[in-house]
Amino acid sequence: MSGTLVRQAGQADAAALHTVADATFRLACPPGTLEHDMAEFVRTHLSEERMSEYLSDPRRDLFLAEAEGEPAGYTMLVYGEPQDAEAAAAITTRPTVELSKCYVVTGHHGSGVASALLAATIDAARSRGAAGIWLGVNQHNPRANAFYDKSGFRIVGTKHFLVGEQLHEDFVRELLL
Repeated sequence: MSGTLVRQAGQADAAALHTVADATFRLACPPGTLEHDMAEFVRTHLSEERMSEYLSDPRRDLFLAEAEGEPAGYTMLVYGEPQDAEAAAAITTRPTVELSKCYVVTGHHGSGVASALLAATIDAARSRGAAGIWLGVNQHNPRANAFYDKSGFRIVGTKHFLVGEQLHEDFVRELLL
């Protein structure tokens, strides 16, 4: 983790956030997810323009991890009551915040970047008064599920996540702060 910096992202980071999102979103999708659906999801939800919108939204905090000066991962928190009814029914603690994005570039897996990024993100959630953090993670993503287990996130329910026309099954995980 030497040479890793985690900081709150600003408007000047929109392009870097998009680059990391484009490089990592496919890693979270289960086998069989269609390439054109994943590419469209990135274009629609993770473009540089969308990242700029997220950075301007006072209900969101984004963090960027840099390793040796290069973007290595990012997270996004979304404050407020969950917009997803299945998640809202599953989580147990309020006020809550969604860990909407938590991605690390492949070359930095296992290096401590994800742990450093998550620690900074959790600190931010606490500082804004959250009592819990929840997330959705694909049930067929063993790497992410192992990381969230190790980080103290417990499965509290399930929800669905749409990529293209494919409906995926996610675990809803929650960490009490």
